[in-house]
Amino acid sequence: MDNKFEKEIARMRRIEGQARGIARMMEEDRYCIEILQQFASVEAALRATRMQVLKIHASHCLDEAINSGSKDDQREKISELIALLEKQAR
Repeated sequence: MDNKFEKEIARMRRIEGQARGIARMMEEDRYCIEILQQFASVEAALRATRMQVLKIHASHCLDEAINSGSKDDQREKISELIALLEKQAR
């Protein structure tokens, strides 16, 4: 069975490598602007991956709750999503 997060796991491994690269750059006392550019790259990659996971959540977890017909399950999934969005907005 395919993991629904397969592509995102690969992205996270690349991001992990980028983070190690930033630490190396810092250890090597590289130019601050170069380091900051790499931080921006990692942040953009994390944002893109987070959005992809959110899309997966909407297409799998929320869809399951809707198809289940359970109002309680639907309310729970919507409440979780709202709480997450509120947290990210801070």
